[in-house]
Amino acid sequence: MLVQLAIRDIVLIDRLELDFGAGLTVLTGETGAGKSILLDAFSLALGGRGDGGLVRSGQSQGQVTAVFDPPPEHPARKLALGQDLAVEGDLILRRVQMADGRSRAFVNDQPVSIQALKAIGGELVEIHGQHDDRALVDPAFHRSLVDAYGGLEPLAEKTRAAHGGMRRAEKALQEERLAVEAARKEADFLRHAHEELSRLNPQSGEEEKLATERAAMMQAEKVMGDLRDAHESVAGDGSPLSTLSAAMRRLERRASQAPALIEPSLKALDAALTALDQAQQTLDQALRDAQFDPRALERTEERLFSLRAAARKYATPVESLSNLADKFAADLAALDASEARLVALASAREQAGAYCRSCAAELSAARIASAKTLDAAVTAELPPLKLGQAKFTAQIVTDEAQAGPDGADRVEFWVQTNPGARPGPLMKVASGGELSRFMLALKVVLADRGSAPTLVFDEIDSGAGGAAADAIGQRLARLAARVQVLSVTHAPQVAARAGRHLRISKDLADKGARTATRVAALEDEHRRREEIARMLAGATITDEARAAAASLMKSDG
Repeated sequence: MLVQLAIRDIVLIDRLELDFGAGLTVLTGETGAGKSILLDAFSLALGGRGDGGLVRSGQSQGQVTAVFDPPPEHPARKLALGQDLAVEGDLILRRVQMADGRSRAFVNDQPVSIQALKAIGGELVEIHGQHDDRALVDPAFHRSLVDAYGGLEPLAEKTRAAHGGMRRAEKALQEERLAVEAARKEADFLRHAHEELSRLNPQSGEEEKLATERAAMMQAEKVMGDLRDAHESVAGDGSPLSTLSAAMRRLERRASQAPALIEPSLKALDAALTALDQAQQTLDQALRDAQFDPRALERTEERLFSLRAAARKYATPVESLSNLADKFAADLAALDASEARLVALASAREQAGAYCRSCAAELSAARIASAKTLDAAVTAELPPLKLGQAKFTAQIVTDEAQAGPDGADRVEFWVQTNPGARPGPLMKVASGGELSRFMLALKVVLADRGSAPTLVFDEIDSGAGGAAADAIGQRLARLAARVQVLSVTHAPQVAARAGRHLRISKDLADKGARTATRVAALEDEHRRREEIARMLAGATITDEARAAAASLMKSDG
C-alpha cells in the first residue's frame, strides 16, 4: 500500500509530506482547493503524463515521491527486478519534472524509463473517477477481471503457454519450409556437383604430387638429348675407352723393361678407365631415369588440369575439393532428412494447435461460468447505489479464428440501465455518475482479486446524495477492509466512514504574495465533525449541521 507521498514545487504545492495507512482515507475540501492538483502530482509519481506547466511558478523543477510497501511476491517487485533494480524494503517511486518539459524517473533512487515507472506504478495503484474510463474502455481489462474473479489465472497462463508452444512450432515449421525450399532450388546443382566431384575423386595432397611429377617429366624431356650425347661420347663409337685400353695393354707389355717409367702411367690410365666406366654407368642410370612415357605426362597433365579446373569452378583450393564433395553429400542428405523433418514438424504443429485449441476451449467454458457469477455479484451491489433497475452482464464472444495468447474470447461489460432499454457496452450506455458506481460495484466484488493494493476514487460520489451517497460510503468502507482506499469526496456520508480524514485548503503564503495548497490531517473528532458539518451546510456551519455530522460519524464510526 501507499505509505507516504511527498510533493515539492508542483503547481500550488510548495512542500507537502503525507503519511498514509491501511483502510479508507478521504480527502475533502472546497471546490478549487487543490484536490485535483494532489491527484495530478500522485499520478506523476506513478508514470503519468508530465508537463512543464505542473512546476510551481518561479521554480526550475518539481518533484513527487511515493513510498509503497508491497508484499515480497507482488508483481511490482517482479517488474522492478526485471529492470535490475534493488527491491529490498520499500519501493520508492520518484518523478522529477523540469519546467522546460523534460522529466526523469527513479525507482529506489535508480534511474528508469517513464514506461518502466508507469508499469510498476500501474501494479501498485489504480485511480478511478467518473471521467476516468481507462479501466472500463479496454475489453482486455474486462477479460482479466473475469479471469481474476473466477481464479482462472492458472488456466489463462496454461493457455498462454500453449499458444506460445504453438507459435514456436509454427515458426520451426516455417523456418524448415524455407530451408527446404531453398535447398530444393539448389538440389540439381548439388547433385550435379556431387556426382562430378565423386567421379573426379580428389585425394589429399594429390595436386602437389602431380605437379611435382609433371615438372620432373618436363625437365627430363629437355635434358634427354644432352644425356644421350654425353653417353655417346663416353660409350659410343667415339668413346676413348677402346683407345685407352689398347694403350694400357701395350704399356703393360713394356712394364718390365722400364717399370719406373711405366707404372705411374698405368695407374693413371687405370684411374681414367675406371672414371670413364663410372661415368658410363651414371649416364646409363640417368638415361634410364629420364625415360618416361609421353602418355604418362599427358595423363598427369590431364588429371592435374581437371583438378584445377574444378577448383576454379567451385571457387575453392584443390586441397579442399574432397571436403567440398563431402559437404555436397551432407547437404543432399540433409535435404532428404529435411523432407522427413518437415513432415514431423507439420505433425508437431498440428498437435500444438490442437492442444492450444483445447486449452482455449477449456478457458472459454471457465470464463462463461465465471462471468455468470460475476454478473450476479455485481448486479446485487447495484440497488443500494440507486441502480436498482440496472443489469450488468459480461458479454463473451468466442471466435477461434481470432484466438491469441489470451484465448479465443472477447469479453466486454454490458449494462441495461432501465427496463426496456437496449443493453449495450458499459462505456456507451452509462452516464458519468453511473460509470463510477458500476466501477465501485465491480471493485467491491473484486476487492481481493484483480485489484491493485491501493485504489483511488476521484469524486465517484459526484451527483449522488442521500441514500446513494451512503451506499457508496458503505462500499468504500467494505472495500477498504481488504485494500487501501483513498477517496476524494464531496459526500459527507462517505467522509463519515473514513478511518483517516485529510482536509485540503488554499491560503496565502509569502506574506500574501502567492496562493498555496495545504493539507491538514483531521486527527481529532471535533475537527472531523466541523469538516463534515461544512460539507453538509456549506459556508455557514449551523448547530443542526454539527448535530447531523455527529450523527453520521456515530452511525458510521
